[in-house]
Amino acid sequence: MPKVKVISRNESEFTRDRKSDLVKVYRNIDPKLHPFEKPREYVRALNAVKLDKVFAKPFLYALAGHRDGIWSMCTLPTTLVTIASGSCDGEMRIWNLSNRKCIWKAQAHSRFVRGICSDNEGKNMLTCSDDKTIKIWAIDQSEALDNQEEIQPINTFLGKNNFTGIDHHRNQNMFATSGVQVDIWDVSRAEATHSFKWGAESIYTVKFNLIETNVLGATSSDRNVILYDVRQKSPMRKLTLTNNSNALCWNPQEAYHFTIANDDGNAYTFDMRRMKRAQLVHEDHVSAVIAVDYSPTGQEIVTGSYDRTLRIYSTVKDTSHSREIYFTKRMHRIFSVKYSADCKYVLSGSDDTNIRLWKAHASKRIGALLPREKRQEDYCDKLKQKYQYAPEVRRIARHRHLPSFVNAIRMDKHNHAQAERRKTRNKKAHSAPGTVRTQDPKKAKVVGEVQ
Repeated sequence: MPKVKVISRNESEFTRDRKSDLVKVYRNIDPKLHPFEKPREYVRALNAVKLDKVFAKPFLYALAGHRDGIWSMCTLPTTLVTIASGSCDGEMRIWNLSNRKCIWKAQAHSRFVRGICSDNEGKNMLTCSDDKTIKIWAIDQSEALDNQEEIQPINTFLGKNNFTGIDHHRNQNMFATSGVQVDIWDVSRAEATHSFKWGAESIYTVKFNLIETNVLGATSSDRNVILYDVRQKSPMRKLTLTNNSNALCWNPQEAYHFTIANDDGNAYTFDMRRMKRAQLVHEDHVSAVIAVDYSPTGQEIVTGSYDRTLRIYSTVKDTSHSREIYFTKRMHRIFSVKYSADCKYVLSGSDDTNIRLWKAHASKRIGALLPREKRQEDYCDKLKQKYQYAPEVRRIARHRHLPSFVNAIRMDKHNHAQAERRKTRNKKAHSAPGTVRTQDPKKAKVVGEVQ
């Protein structure tokens, strides 16, 4: 008798209670039954990359209200939706990102608000300016905005010279300022408790390390990056580069790593234990990089430049090129950038008096996802990761639209670099072996190190 195999199924298991319910489908994962699995996955990966480009809309909204360029910004450690900004006309504002409104404002200084930061509890804001003053503001005075009352600082410190930057200690009631020198202040004292000098004419910026909290870094006008130790009350190391550095930021997860924004259009990541060679060189900007900030995970950085673009780089992958470039027609030179505390958004303050909010990942959807949507998103990410080196997938994923002037300058720099490489290659071919050496780009910008 011949054997007959019959498919037997219980109809109740495959009947939907509601129209919105999903239909049950049993799938046999035997590879013999799926001989074209890789071609199908490649097509799905290609479609996923194309859809990323279709839905890439990173710009969310702009916060308008300042009357001059946004020079400095700060996020609060106790909330995700509140930021503070200082403009070039001396005004300070505090914004609520959820309702897109200014909840607090004050005429903090008569000149540029060069630096703004929060204390470790998120209750007070500290600002410094070119008018030689440091002021502490209590940010719980939001009712004064409705009453149109003039808000007064709770404390004012007078200095002898202009201030260019300020940062608060993560654990203690002390803060550091930069100017002619680096000063360490105590909140309860009217004068600086200590001052650091190491031959610099002017200090641009100062930042406390977020893990080794007694270490702080500063950039100076004589092309130096200087590290100080608050406990020993003495400088530790000084690194000299070929160009000035405009900003410095410490990695919040790796205590030894910091990134500087340089005038040559690049950002450099260094290890403070070995500063004779950069760990990473972040290229692609065509003008001076003014601002830099780390994501809370320490895996990415965001930079703002004079070329009116915002770029996001990975600090995990050994690549010098940016992952994203953001720009708008109305956005001018970017003076300050910040990552949100949840790593989902990026903030930029520019010379056109606006603060802009961007998505850190241009094509990511905002809001809660259904479980099946989350699974689909994870599946597409895995496919893109699996086929990231396929020529067509790689070409589509790397493509970015650039402003015309940025593209023109980029092509000029590319042609110049090719000419230099060709010149070096010809020199090496017509010289004695070992006389012409190619220079490591990670060492090229380092002039020297002093301990």
